[in-house]
Amino acid sequence: MWKKTASLIVFVAVVLSGCNLEEEQEVVTENWTESEVFTSGTYEMIGEEDQLGFITAGPFQTDQKQKYMWHFWGQEVSGDLKVTAIHESGQEKEMLSGVPLGGPNNGADAHTPSMMSFPEQGMWKLDAFINGTLHGTVYVKVQ
Repeated sequence: MWKKTASLIVFVAVVLSGCNLEEEQEVVTENWTESEVFTSGTYEMIGEEDQLGFITAGPFQTDQKQKYMWHFWGQEVSGDLKVTAIHESGQEKEMLSGVPLGGPNNGADAHTPSMMSFPEQGMWKLDAFINGTLHGTVYVKVQ
């Protein structure tokens, strides 16, 4: 009897925790808004001021590779950059991987150029990792 009760409790806990994760994900994606634009040096960037941002070349459009100059602030901004993207539908895409960061530029502590394209219009969440650690997130609206 004890084994059946314990198994039932574990099963119910797993089911409930799975439901909570799905609900949290839905709430988070519903509140996505495009990141703020800020000025650093002589350039306008989209991102989190004094954290990370990149210079944009006009509106974000689907299936067009465009150049983006990433900028990072902080003490631990050296090494390799990886950027993963999640579309509001849940679609995931690796945008960049193993891109080495350069030194200071435009008021930031580190920078690197990149080429990225978005396969679908809508809101995208870009998570930027430096040496495997999340450094910040940028939200963009793709037309």
